[in-house]
Amino acid sequence: MHLDPVLTQELPNFVTHLECSITGKRYEAGRVQGLSEAGRPLLVRYDLEALAKSITKETLAGRTTGFWRYREFLPVGQAENVVSLGEVVTPLIPLANLSDGRVIVKDEGRLPTGSF
Repeated sequence: MHLDPVLTQELPNFVTHLECSITGKRYEAGRVQGLSEAGRPLLVRYDLEALAKSITKETLAGRTTGFWRYREFLPVGQAENVVSLGEVVTPLIPLANLSDGRVIVKDEGRLPTGSF
């Protein structure tokens, strides 16, 4: 597997905390967590202002395709934790024959697992 050379360095991380999807209780980021005390998934929360200042659409467009091109938007800070399954960019497909083109489907079937 070949990773983008930038992924061999430390990754920028804009995660501020994790949050229970039901109660809103905050959990520490940077530690392995399971479900919340309420037994619900934890949502990742970001410093969106800092994230917006760190990346441009042009920078994203200039990167190689794949899941890790969006690394600033992911809750991974250590390069050693980067894992790739050979993900590809999945297209948005307009369903013109079923509607006036306003219905769009994302084809996740191209991913290694069929969905990710």
